Amino acid sequence: MDDQYLDAFIRESEEAITELNNSLLELESDPDNQEAMDSIFRTAHTLKGNFGAMGFEEASHLAHAMEDLLDEMRQGEMEVTPEIMDLVFAGVDDIEAIVNEIEAEGESTAQTAAMVEDIREVIEEGAEAAKADAGAPGEGADGNDPVADNGQDGDTAATIEAILDRVDVPVPDDGPVYHLDVDVGAGNMRGVDAMLAVESLIEDLNVLATDPEREAIEDGDFEATFSAFVAAEDEATVRSAIDGIGPIESATVTEATAAVAAAETDSTDDESGTDTTPAKSSGSSVDEIKSVRVDVSQLDTLHGLVEQLVTSRIKLSRAVEDESLDSATETLNELDKITASLQNTVMDMRLIPLRKVVGKFPRLVRDLSRDLGKEVEFSIEGEDIELDRTILTEISDPLMHILRNSVDHGIEPPEERERKGKPREGQIELRASRERDHVVITVEDDGAGLDGDAIREQALEKGVRSSDELERMDDSAVYDLVFHPGFSTAEEVTDTSGRGVGMDVVHETVTQLDGSVNVESTPGEGTTVSLRLPVTMAIVKVLFVQVGDEQYGIPIKNVDEITAATDARTINGNKVIKHNDEIYPIIDLAETFEVPGESANGDGMLVRVRESERKVALHCDEVNSQEEVVVKPLEGILSGTPGLSGTAVLGDGDIVHILDVVTL
Repeated sequence: MDDQYLDAFIRESEEAITELNNSLLELESDPDNQEAMDSIFRTAHTLKGNFGAMGFEEASHLAHAMEDLLDEMRQGEMEVTPEIMDLVFAGVDDIEAIVNEIEAEGESTAQTAAMVEDIREVIEEGAEAAKADAGAPGEGADGNDPVADNGQDGDTAATIEAILDRVDVPVPDDGPVYHLDVDVGAGNMRGVDAMLAVESLIEDLNVLATDPEREAIEDGDFEATFSAFVAAEDEATVRSAIDGIGPIESATVTEATAAVAAAETDSTDDESGTDTTPAKSSGSSVDEIKSVRVDVSQLDTLHGLVEQLVTSRIKLSRAVEDESLDSATETLNELDKITASLQNTVMDMRLIPLRKVVGKFPRLVRDLSRDLGKEVEFSIEGEDIELDRTILTEISDPLMHILRNSVDHGIEPPEERERKGKPREGQIELRASRERDHVVITVEDDGAGLDGDAIREQALEKGVRSSDELERMDDSAVYDLVFHPGFSTAEEVTDTSGRGVGMDVVHETVTQLDGSVNVESTPGEGTTVSLRLPVTMAIVKVLFVQVGDEQYGIPIKNVDEITAATDARTINGNKVIKHNDEIYPIIDLAETFEVPGESANGDGMLVRVRESERKVALHCDEVNSQEEVVVKPLEGILSGTPGLSGTAVLGDGDIVHILDVVTL
């Protein structure tokens, strides 16, 4: 299949799924919203057609079934109930998983027959069938089928994703993967029964992994059931094998090919080792943004600038041939203006509306609030604010962590809110605003707020701060301690949060993007987390310094003061500089980078770095100038080199290293 068409199909499907989720949320909150219903029906119809045109029949059948169900609702033949909406959302999750698998593998091996059957049953028997499915998951038509068929409903999908979050399941070369939830009963020989069951499964099927591990299963060290992931030709093969295993009292079989493939992709892409996978597929990490939509007027502007560039190049060439200095100087001035306009146009083309990322968040909040039994109204303001593509991709996971914390730890259960005199429904608002060359994104909730005393207690227990330091800190400074790695005041670890990961990821990611993050909270009233981010990172204003025969660039935002090196003093054999009663160690750039040549400026100069970045001063021979440059990050074996963040090419063709003052 042509990669160009496949990529266009994937991008369009992703946008359609986001639009479908948000329209479904509007319909769920207002069942009489005819505009939302029409939008849902159109989107489902488009998805069905696109899947069929690309040859993905399983997904097309599922989209067709969903379209028929939605048509029943649109015609007023079926009410919009929570159970039916759960079924529709589960179908959307399956479609999203299929799209993710297609993007990762180029094809899909997912089986949708079970989900299609569930949807058709609801269409034929009415909303009561959806209630029955929700009330008795795992039971067959007769209520006692030993091998039940869960399909791929929302709860099952969440369970499988939770298991895949802690268990590595290898992706087979071909064929589907099935998840088995096995029950061997509660007899006195539970461990023996489980051992025999596992041995029989291994003998009859290709067992990829179990949860818990095999030793724990054989010791009987598991809850009511244990899980196994198997590769088989089809579902009938799995069911037949299970039917022949005596110790197994009952088991559910769920097709999990897409979920396993997605988990494999996430484990490859995520090197941080932190938990970034929410309970629902709709909350999965936003992938790198691989396409942008460009306004035709911007293309026309770009085309016009290129024409001017070609014309100026010809004029400059003729001026050089004629040895006309005045004409060459005039043309160079023209080129300077053209390249500046070209730079601004290209940077504008890289800007993408915030909605590209936050469009999936309403579904995330909806699923989390239902899982936790909470009532939450989520609103977004400023989703048209634009950010650079790179920044937008990186900031998606941090925003997701903040929202999950707001739902899980911030918003109280409805009954507790009523006891406090609050509305049962909590409020979470995500706002974005532009402030010159920065964007401020704020997530605010009206929940319980942060407990300053609990944070102080945790900080003392973990050794993050001493008791004296904590006594001197005001509440605002104490709240910022939640960004410390592993810090959590949650009393219970859940699938949603409480593992002590998340907020430190927020701080680390935002800092790497040259931004800042702040937390403000009022106990009993709510919490506000604010992220301040640059609109773009490609162009940086730097201070050029001379070190021996080489030149280096220091980002201006990191520079606090420039002084003569004569202000330095020696303490215990180390050179330092004093500023406001604080001691700043001096880093000699010539020694650090082993630069050849000697200083031609006597003792040289000191560039003191901002205290918020690092308490050091950099020694150089002289300070040259300031200039805006395009910084290209280091790649390959040079990536991660301490002290260097990238390179920039100057007008004369020289390459200058840009310093990273934090890792220097």
